[in-house]
Amino acid sequence: MEHMRFDQLDETVYQTRLENGLTVCLVPKPEFNKTYATFTTNYGSIDSTFKPLNQTEWKTVPDGIAHFLEHKMFEKPGGGDVFQDFSAQGAQTNAFTSFTRTAYLFSSTSNVEANLKTLLDMVQTPGFTDQTVEKEKGIIGQEIRMYNDNADWRVFFGLIENMYKKHPVKVDIAGTIESISEITTELLMDCYRTFYHPSNMLVFVIGPFDPEAILTLIEDNQKAKDYTDKQPVERQYPEETGHVNKEKTVLKMAVNTPKCMMGFKEGTVHRKGQDMMKHELSVSLLLELMFGKGTDTFQELLDEGLIDDSFSFDYTEEQEFAFSAIGGNTKDPDQLTARVLDIVKTFKAKPLDQASLDRARKKRIGSLLKSLNSPEFIANQFTRYFFNEMNLFDSVPTLEQLTIEDLTGVLQSHFVEEAFTCCHVVQK
Repeated sequence: MEHMRFDQLDETVYQTRLENGLTVCLVPKPEFNKTYATFTTNYGSIDSTFKPLNQTEWKTVPDGIAHFLEHKMFEKPGGGDVFQDFSAQGAQTNAFTSFTRTAYLFSSTSNVEANLKTLLDMVQTPGFTDQTVEKEKGIIGQEIRMYNDNADWRVFFGLIENMYKKHPVKVDIAGTIESISEITTELLMDCYRTFYHPSNMLVFVIGPFDPEAILTLIEDNQKAKDYTDKQPVERQYPEETGHVNKEKTVLKMAVNTPKCMMGFKEGTVHRKGQDMMKHELSVSLLLELMFGKGTDTFQELLDEGLIDDSFSFDYTEEQEFAFSAIGGNTKDPDQLTARVLDIVKTFKAKPLDQASLDRARKKRIGSLLKSLNSPEFIANQFTRYFFNEMNLFDSVPTLEQLTIEDLTGVLQSHFVEEAFTCCHVVQK
């Protein structure tokens, strides 16, 4: 088992790849009270067109199937669900599906080995049937309707829909009522066999444990299961340009306060490794410099009554898509959109200031160091970085190395007019 030491952050990661292809990453933290574990597959909502295991033809499955499969994995063969097993062993369990990943997790302060075995066996032993799949359609249908009534969710996905013409990132992770009606047990098993092979997955465990003992447990568990060698997953995505699909949409909903979400679609994708990390951190720093709570522009927008505490900004980057998102509640979506565009234009027209960059960098590093006290943050972010060929614990040194020249290039390439769009939610 290889171990990587990050002296600056006082972190050690033990990592190995098992014979069946499963990657295991362990971070022993004697000072923590609880253990947090995730079992994650490199498979999310955008992976709707692929070549199923041992097949040569491309297949497109219904939108929302990755999320649907996540729901069904808690079902035990023969009936019942695994929630009760975790609960009896003193653990809390959950799962989530993102655009690019599906993760299953538990946290506990006791019975760690029993809970880890339960997690591994649950994910590697599907137990759903035709009858339970049909029943699940009603449950997930209710979830979809609930999110369709959520203004924050609608304005965020409205923004992404404006950005992308064809890419499945524009589709709600849960799919639609119509798309999930087409899901069958056979399609779920096609997805399961293709994406849930150990070679496409990562086990991450962090907490107060002996790494050798935990690794032995995982190895023994995997040796008892029959997994053959498998070729890498072949996925297919439609090509996109840097231009947005729509410049603006307005949704009418039952809201007390209108909402405005704006953003820039990244024109260059397919980054990975250090290149992705540098770009991601650069855009995040630029957003902080333009809209952070310590800036004059933030205070001006607040004084003008155009924003409140809900105002935020973020940058999302994966190998197939990337975009920034800025916004929140506002009394005047049109005016806020105009002001944000003006702030970006003014910011681009003048040289970056070293002192401001250093302040933003220190703030970001401080926030990151604070987050590293959270086992949940470490596990989920480490896994996301891993699948993009990055290491979470390289974030701080990468931030320290970013220069004005790095940020200037990103400022001019990301924040461009043809890549800008906005979505407004207004009162019915």
